[in-house]
Amino acid sequence: MSPSAAPQGRTGRPPVTSRAQILASARQLIDQDGWEKLTIRRLAAELGIGATTLYHHVRDKEELLLLLLNAYAEQIPRPELTGEPGDRIVAAATALHDGLAAWPWAAEVLTADGFVGLLGEPALELVETIVAGAVDHGCTPAQAVDLFRGIWYYTVGEILVRSHSDRRRPGDDRPRYGDIDFGSFDASRLPHLAAVGEQWPDLAARDTYPEGLRAFVGGFLSKAR
Repeated sequence: MSPSAAPQGRTGRPPVTSRAQILASARQLIDQDGWEKLTIRRLAAELGIGATTLYHHVRDKEELLLLLLNAYAEQIPRPELTGEPGDRIVAAATALHDGLAAWPWAAEVLTADGFVGLLGEPALELVETIVAGAVDHGCTPAQAVDLFRGIWYYTVGEILVRSHSDRRRPGDDRPRYGDIDFGSFDASRLPHLAAVGEQWPDLAARDTYPEGLRAFVGGFLSKAR
């Protein structure tokens, strides 16, 4: 093949030969600009190939995100799962929280209840542990699912609130904690908030997820029994 007939890609970039390369580049773009701005066309340009070529590897953006999530889930460290069912549930939920907190965009993608049916087995091992722990405790299958959903809502909500609080989008001029005068509450109408006053930002910044998780799991299992 003559030089003029050779495929033209990005200078200095080797041709794409594996799905691993595609996922690595996609993750780099997400870390840089967020998952919302990731497109097949932009990823193809980053890889130095045509979008048509990339479509031979992934069907669309949704499939690409699921491949990324499944690959990332396999890297989340698995905790020691010993002790009482409640302890195993808390350990699995904590591992799930810590893994998502390190990559908050994944929590945003997985905000739909039906995500369990989209992920592969490695990504669902922690979900299995939570449901199994509930059943071992004596919960019905329906109660076990309810427990997981409650943990999931609490976990994803905590991650997304903290992630969004840590970053201010361009043009977002809404006040943040540091800009609000919490000491100005009217004590006659909001006595308890006025009493907390300026302590609120420091109190809200504390990591209370572990205590909240244990309280929720313990309360749910006690009621289920």
